Amino acid sequence: MKTNNRDLPLDQFIEFALYDKVNGYYMKKNPFGKEGDFITAPNITRVFSEIIAIWIVTFWKSLGSPKKFNLLEFGAGNGEMMKVIIETLKNFPECFLNCNFQIHEKSELLKKKQQLSLKSEKIIWIEDINTNNSYPTIFLANEFFDALPIKQFFKKKEGWVERFVNFKEKGVSEFKEKPADIKKIEQNLNFAISKEQEIIEYSPASFEYLKNICNLIKKNDGGILIIDYGYLDIKMRETLQAIKNHKYSNILENIGETDITYNINFDLFKKFTNQFDELSSIISNHKKFLTSMGIVQRAEIISENLTFSEKSDLFYRIRRLIDEKQMGELFKVMLIKKKKNKFKTGFEID
Repeated sequence: MKTNNRDLPLDQFIEFALYDKVNGYYMKKNPFGKEGDFITAPNITRVFSEIIAIWIVTFWKSLGSPKKFNLLEFGAGNGEMMKVIIETLKNFPECFLNCNFQIHEKSELLKKKQQLSLKSEKIIWIEDINTNNSYPTIFLANEFFDALPIKQFFKKKEGWVERFVNFKEKGVSEFKEKPADIKKIEQNLNFAISKEQEIIEYSPASFEYLKNICNLIKKNDGGILIIDYGYLDIKMRETLQAIKNHKYSNILENIGETDITYNINFDLFKKFTNQFDELSSIISNHKKFLTSMGIVQRAEIISENLTFSEKSDLFYRIRRLIDEKQMGELFKVMLIKKKKNKFKTGFEID
């Protein structure tokens, strides 16, 4: 893509910065772990993925323990979560043997890493989730939606404007604003996104995924577990940020070298899924979800055979996941499922 002397809507700029085949951040480097720019929950401790696996078993049972079902992970990173989930599910043979393991990954580089890490397992990588079969599907999206490109709109006296990025010359870019027809956008989305808002941040790609996922759940049963950092306020706020070497950086600098992300407005996700009459959603946070799933008790059982320093390290890692000042409150957990399924495991704590 030639980027000289042109204005790109913010989502197209992010798509280029993250996913361009040559220059895209996710296409040319592994962003995970100490060497990368961020560490995700599955890489903090394998206990996290074990807890997710236990949750999968209980949710599968709520679907009537189907003889065939899909477990589809979106954006599986370095493959660590799927690896531990498979190992754990082997302890539940009926569930394990009935499961088709699937991964949907946008980055070819990460896909190759996953295939290397998971080569001994029966997993298929799928491009288009709509080519899915008619089995119920349990979708997992751990830090997937925050990496999808977003649009930004700001309410001014004269009306709404959309944020663009202007590439003046190679390596130099700046933000620009252009008038936006918000009513037209709302017609296309089929719901009033601008109601009571001064700032709008939304991802067209996220809505496309959610629409397809919700239709598949409606048609074949199943559900999606979304774990991501975000907030629940009705009012949207500007949360766009860039991360390089575990620190905040300028979005318009080092394009293709930094991760660009945002905080999901889970209230917006809830409103979007409310369009599907047969579906409902419940939302909790990392701390409540993981503690109600027994992560602390699990860590205590594991720690019985550990040395003092190993035990300290394990509980330090668990604290990172559940402490309200760390991931405990910042990360939200959302389940979208059929209304008639009254399943609430992991979401019982108000």
